[in-house]
Amino acid sequence: MTWAALLVLAAGTYACKAVGPLLLGDRPLPPAAAGVLALLPAALLAALVATQTVGDGRALVLDARLAGVAAAGVAVWLRAPFLVVVAVGTAVAAGLRALGLP
Repeated sequence: MTWAALLVLAAGTYACKAVGPLLLGDRPLPPAAAGVLALLPAALLAALVATQTVGDGRALVLDARLAGVAAAGVAVWLRAPFLVVVAVGTAVAAGLRALGLP
């Protein structure tokens, strides 16, 4: 990628972020839009976790990553602290890989 393309993409990203405040000004968002925007970060994070866990290009892969995310999910469900959740997920995935599972 050239520097010119990088600068054009950066300017485009900045322009996209600036459009909302410029168009809305001081007007509040409609309640439906505010509700959707409040849920958007969690939905995007879940989508990223899902694609990185079971995706490999165009193939669906079920390996130690899925077990690690499942174990971390159980730790979240049990209300463990964040560092414990990360450690549990990492330990389960690493343990399964050490046992020879893909």
